[in-house]
Amino acid sequence: MMKSTITPAFAHDRLACTGILLANLGTPDAPTPSALRRYLGEFLWDSRVVEIPRLLWWLILHGVILRIRPAQSARKYARIWTSEGSPLLAISRRQAAALAKTLAERCPGPVQVALGMRYGQPSIASALAELRTAGAERLLVLPLYPQYSAATTASTFDAVAAELRTWRWLPELRFIAQYHDDPGYLDALAAQIRADRAEQPGERLLFSFHGLPKRNLLAGDPYHCQCHKTARLVAERLELAPEQWVVAFQSRFGRAEWLQPYTSVLLTEWGKAGVKSVDVVCPGFAADCLETLEEIAMENRQTFLDAGGERYRYLPALNDASDHITALAGLVERHATGWPEFSAQYDTDALHAECAARRDRAVKFLSNRNNL
Repeated sequence: MMKSTITPAFAHDRLACTGILLANLGTPDAPTPSALRRYLGEFLWDSRVVEIPRLLWWLILHGVILRIRPAQSARKYARIWTSEGSPLLAISRRQAAALAKTLAERCPGPVQVALGMRYGQPSIASALAELRTAGAERLLVLPLYPQYSAATTASTFDAVAAELRTWRWLPELRFIAQYHDDPGYLDALAAQIRADRAEQPGERLLFSFHGLPKRNLLAGDPYHCQCHKTARLVAERLELAPEQWVVAFQSRFGRAEWLQPYTSVLLTEWGKAGVKSVDVVCPGFAADCLETLEEIAMENRQTFLDAGGERYRYLPALNDASDHITALAGLVERHATGWPEFSAQYDTDALHAECAARRDRAVKFLSNRNNL
């Protein structure tokens, strides 16, 4: 039986709040082989990420991959590392701060936002501890994966559940599993793409999503369908003709067949076929990271140019753009419907008075018991 962690001392006069856990994939601590070995070891050992029998995968992971890939990945990370460190972490921190500010302006009651990464730091466990210390009696988890996949969204749920298993006093819990067709998210995407392409749009717009093994789709994972739906709804908002946009999948790994068409293969085919200009957007990434800044903006750019293309443009992720933060706040508000902090009837003064009365009752009770 797992032991519960010690619950922080309860203060009868403390006002409860709603906690928002903003979660993303994660990042290494530094662009070095040793940091990448730690990060990849945690990431690739997740059975949601690699669905191979554990003993066989342990031998492959520790016998081959973690001996070779950390140095390769470290060189890639070094190309995008900034003075603030990892772009994903820096952007995620800005997103969390902006979301907290927006919710503070829009919500009648107190709402706390904490950032947690599925792999690496700050961890999901540390983010949940931060929210518990703040007095969160209600918890809403928002994984920043618009399209649901077991390898991302479900893995986040696993990490949250594993941590909460150690808590004695659990908060009320709600979980946002996907928002691939949320109007606010789609409107923010369309507006940013339209602005980025206003002056000189490419001949084709490529929606590139992170790939998954094809067997995940065949096993029932809805990710593939949700990616296509996101792209279709954005293309409709942009009034694009069918021949002007395409969905493809990037970042394949290993020998198994992955979701197709592959981004790099498609770009090569387009360059050889005479397509001169391409714009690429990655709607599955809420924040720019290695897969967008290095793989898409650098590697695939060179792939297209080498194949005969002339102009290649990566359109940045939504990151901490105001439209994106507004869309995330709207998601939070809808999923938190019915909780006190989001109710127009929330009365701070009345609740403070109730907390004070509760404290007085507790003090009186203890005093009477000690006099027995």
